[in-house]
This record gives sequence, C-alpha cells and structure tokens, in this order.
Amino acid sequence: MAALKLVIFDCDGVMFDSKNANKVYYNHMLKNFGHPLMSEDELEYVHTHHVMDSVRHIFRHYPDDLAAADAYRLTLDYSPYLTQMRMEADLPQFLDFLRPQLKTAISTNRTTTMQSVLKLFKLAELFDKVVTPLDVAQAKPHPEALHQILDYFGFQVDEAIYIGDSMVDKEHTAAIGMRLIAFKNQGLPADFHVGSFMEITRLPIF
Repeated sequence: MAALKLVIFDCDGVMFDSKNANKVYYNHMLKNFGHPLMSEDELEYVHTHHVMDSVRHIFRHYPDDLAAADAYRLTLDYSPYLTQMRMEADLPQFLDFLRPQLKTAISTNRTTTMQSVLKLFKLAELFDKVVTPLDVAQAKPHPEALHQILDYFGFQVDEAIYIGDSMVDKEHTAAIGMRLIAFKNQGLPADFHVGSFMEITRLPIF
C-alpha cells in the first residue's frame, strides 16, 4: 500500500452533526405547502443526498407541488439553519495533525451552502479542494468527485482515504476501490471504524 498523501472528508454526519439543521430546513418546506413533516426514513434520506434529490424525495407524493417547492427552495436563506449545525469538537485538532504534511479535501452532497459552512466555522483555509454536486455531472454515490479530487492533486487511489458515515459514502468509495473510514457507524462496511477524529491518528495508516 502506498504512503498516505490525502484525506477526504464527507461533510454532514462526519465534520458536522447537521441532522437537526436538515430536519428543520426540510420540514419548513413541507409545512409551507401544508404537508406532514418528514418521517424518520425521509430524514435519513435528506441527510445523505443533495438538496435537489432531497426535495424531489420528500415531495414525491405531492407531484403538483414539486416545481413550486423547488422554486421556493431557491428563495430560502439557509443561514439561520447553519447555526443548528454542530462541528465535531476534535475536527480542528485533527486537521492540525494532518496539515501541512497531508492534503485535505471534501467530497460532499451539500451544495450551495458548503462554502458558507466552511466560512462560518473558520475552516475554509484548511481544505485544499472541495467538491460538491455543483462541480460534477453526477453526485455521490457516483465516484466522479473522487476522480476529480485525485486528478487535481495527481494522486493515485491508494494514496488517499475517505472518512464517511453512510452507505452513500460506502458506494462512493467502493466504486474506485478507495479505503473508507466509517465515522460513528459501526454497522457500515469499511476498512476502519472510529468514534472520533483523533481516534484516526492511532490507525495504522500514518
């Protein structure tokens, strides 16, 4: 196995506990159109998929409202929902451990709000490359974002590792044979399982 050169992060569920922010945001959209709030299964879906697919999913039973809902989404200011997000406490310490010896990147299904999140939590300068569904033709779990990141640095797949928390992330990495660290999800098939970022520093990858 080649020496590790690059650590790639998922955002939601890994860098941040953003489930409550997603819950409040998407339930607000449903309430605006007079529909019931999300089920637990729907919450899990929107937590791991990008916003366009998420809106289509939660409005799948209300096709007459879908176009209006998508238009309404574009008028919403997401900033108030960002305050609902909770950054993992040891993320800054872990980034300090990695950098500058290793490169850091993000492959996420979060779209237009990704840069706002990084700016709000003062993380923007700590990632060398960020890829969202706006930067690719096919979002996760398709591996296009990972290919883009590897090409950007000129690295091979075995020189990188991905930190994720969902089956979307598993499919994302498995498509190109990239190693996966499962974050706070013991049931996710992965090369390693951790409950915090600093646990990663003790893995036999460094």
